[in-house]
Amino acid sequence: MEEKLDFSLPEKKQKYSLVPKLTVILLLVLVILTIVNLLRPSYEKPPSVNSASSFSQDKIKELASKLASRNLYTRAARVWQDYLSSAKVPDTERAKALFQVGTLFEKAGLYEEAIEYYYRSEITAKLSELEQQINTHIKDCFEKLGKFSALRYELMDRTSFKESEKAGSRIVAEIGAEKITESDLDAIIERTIDNQLAPMMAFMTTEQLNEQKKKILEQYKNPSAKQEFLQSWLSQEVLYRQALEEKLSEQSDVKGVIEDMVRSILSQQLMNKELADKINITETDLQTYYQANKDKYIEPAKASISHILVENQQQANDIMERIKNGEDFGELAKEFSVDQNTKDNAGIIDTDVRKGSCIPVIGESSELNEKIFVTDAGKILEEPFKTEKGWEIVKVREKYPERQKSFDEVRQQVITALLSQKRQDVQRDLIDQMMNKYNVIIHTSALRSIKEADAGESAESVK
Repeated sequence: MEEKLDFSLPEKKQKYSLVPKLTVILLLVLVILTIVNLLRPSYEKPPSVNSASSFSQDKIKELASKLASRNLYTRAARVWQDYLSSAKVPDTERAKALFQVGTLFEKAGLYEEAIEYYYRSEITAKLSELEQQINTHIKDCFEKLGKFSALRYELMDRTSFKESEKAGSRIVAEIGAEKITESDLDAIIERTIDNQLAPMMAFMTTEQLNEQKKKILEQYKNPSAKQEFLQSWLSQEVLYRQALEEKLSEQSDVKGVIEDMVRSILSQQLMNKELADKINITETDLQTYYQANKDKYIEPAKASISHILVENQQQANDIMERIKNGEDFGELAKEFSVDQNTKDNAGIIDTDVRKGSCIPVIGESSELNEKIFVTDAGKILEEPFKTEKGWEIVKVREKYPERQKSFDEVRQQVITALLSQKRQDVQRDLIDQMMNKYNVIIHTSALRSIKEADAGESAESVK
């Protein structure tokens, strides 16, 4: 039987859509929420716990005082800042509040922020009761920052009775349209000194660094020294600008040099950071180190001596005889000694002799050193002594026994020694840690093989 083929399209089934129903549901939900909001009693929005403006000034003071009493100085400062940013405060009260913010930042060790708020305070209102306090606080902040040049100009401005140009505003050089003032130059000098002292940060306390910085800055009070520095800096600056113009930093060989320098500087900075973070020496540490190493801080026995230097033994024996007969040692030294540095001073050697050390003026002689320390004070060595310079007649004027130096005498030496020891410990630990972190393996056997191969090639070349 022949089956008929049906080429008609199948009847399209009606597709069920969720969109209309979902739309209706959402509209119903919105209507319900709106009705609920309209029927719900309205409640006053509670004040933000973070908003200081919701407090009165007395409450602000109370909150800030409480935070400060818990050593939360930065948070206390923020409370005042929030209050000042939102409340209408008379300039007089605002100036006082800004001063308080400055003192809080200063206590927190944020000296730059403190200086800013002291400036804000005096600009807002000149208050006689705050004037001296602001001067003192700003001075202290600059000192703690180690900004000694800025401090100098600050003091000059504050102590000047004339309304003249600001201290440090004189132009000392120009590069095209760019003007370099005296204060700019001092800032460059100070930055250069900071860079020079940076490697010493792990060895010295902040106070020691600042003292060292002050000493170096003293050199630049001399106008010729400052002029020389300026000339050197300008020479380097114009060469640097020309190098940038010629895009030297993009050349492959220069890139290699820069990369090596960056590698060295960054590794050193990381080490300095680690040292600064981990080295914290207390007074107890210093005392403990001193007690454990007291033998390092012993002052050896010393002697004060005078001498008469002559050219031959016969002359020395003759002078010895005259001394025994009662003639004055000093007068004989003036008459006969050939040492021009001491003869006019009765043969007195100003520097003391240390037991077991080189003898000042006379020179190295362990035998003569021993004879000096077995001779009583006020006595003359029994016989002249032969040295490389001639024949010496020596008088022992005073003797000082060996003594233990006190902690106060050697405190700075103890600090330096302990810092050095801790630096070595931290440095070793950090390098070991980094070696492990980066999975460093040194193949010493391979290095030995290279050395042996090089030695073999050298031997072959000799043949």
